[in-house]
Parts: sequence; C-alpha cells; structure tokens
Amino acid sequence: MLHLLFLHYVGSEQDASPFVEGHVAYLEQHHRDGTFLVSGQTVPAAIGGAIIAHGVDRGTIEQITEQDPFVAHGVAKYTITTITPGRVHASLADVLSF
Repeated sequence: MLHLLFLHYVGSEQDASPFVEGHVAYLEQHHRDGTFLVSGQTVPAAIGGAIIAHGVDRGTIEQITEQDPFVAHGVAKYTITTITPGRVHASLADVLSF
C-alpha cells in the first residue's frame, strides 16, 4: 500500500514558518523509520508539500499526519490518497516489497 500525502497550508506560508524546524524533524523521523520514501515542497512552494509513504495502513498514516507540527498547530492540513500498486517498476520492487 502506498499513500500520497498532499500538505496544504490553511493560511499563508508565513503562518507556518514558526513550525518549520519541528516539521523538518517530523519528516526526518519518518524518513529514518522508512515510512516516508519521498518528501518535498510543491511547485509553487506556497501551496504546500507532498510525501510518498508506504509500509503502514491507512489508519496509521492518518495518525502520523496528525503528528506533523504544521497540522498540530492548525497551519496546514493533509489530503491522503491511498493506492494499492498494480504494477511497479523493477527498480522499486525491492523498496516496495514486491
């Protein structure tokens, strides 16, 4: 199962700036534990960011997104799209356990 997480600022990007350090620590934690495969800002950056996550069920990823300091402080929210991959490029098969 893969989860596509889209982070959207509720207000301005400036509203989120006091929480950037905590958000970066949050991202690093979930990259270290292997849940987040890719994360980055959207283009344009003022919209928010995106994450590709795997290895956990939908309920767990919802709990993880609630722990993001941006979400906890009400300056952003996530939309989550969960997919069950039907086809995977060979270079990703090991990473995704296919």
